[in-house]
Amino acid sequence: MHPMATTGITWQHVQQAPDDGKRREAIGGDLYVTPAPGVRHQRISLRLLSELYSLLHEPGHGEVFHAPIGVAFPETGEGVQPDLLFVSRERRGIVAEDEIRGAPDLVVEILSPTTGERDRGLKRELYERHGVGEYWVVDPEGDAVEVWRFGARGAEDETTHERHTDRLPVRVHGERVGEIDLEAVFARGA
Repeated sequence: MHPMATTGITWQHVQQAPDDGKRREAIGGDLYVTPAPGVRHQRISLRLLSELYSLLHEPGHGEVFHAPIGVAFPETGEGVQPDLLFVSRERRGIVAEDEIRGAPDLVVEILSPTTGERDRGLKRELYERHGVGEYWVVDPEGDAVEVWRFGARGAEDETTHERHTDRLPVRVHGERVGEIDLEAVFARGA
């Protein structure tokens, strides 16, 4: 695991950067800049957003957000901009006017050629360290979603990892509330 960021680039520095369409993130004191996503990435993101909205937001389980939105981890000065995220009704206190302050229940990152290694390594470790409940790594090239469920801090629960290519279960606090048809999410074209 990475040590807590105490020097170097912080989320506060990132927020002072000009808005040029690029995503900036502060992890472990380092700055990461990602170009705007391409068309396939956007299509997948919109399809997942639609599914998550109907399964999580509309029934009242909580709120679903999409990029660009900042997720700040004030205790370390780190901050990221995930593609999609969900905050349960019970944890709505982390939703501030300008950003999410603390660990969402679910974070979704869609891989791109420039982010794959970071999303699977550095960001997965960041989310686990800060108490994110579930992390989805969406792989457009493999038409698959890797699901990481992190054990609660101090609990005996262990981290689990699954790979889905057909149906993706959606959970709130461990309880299944529906599933997403991944064939529809990864369909080519509009």
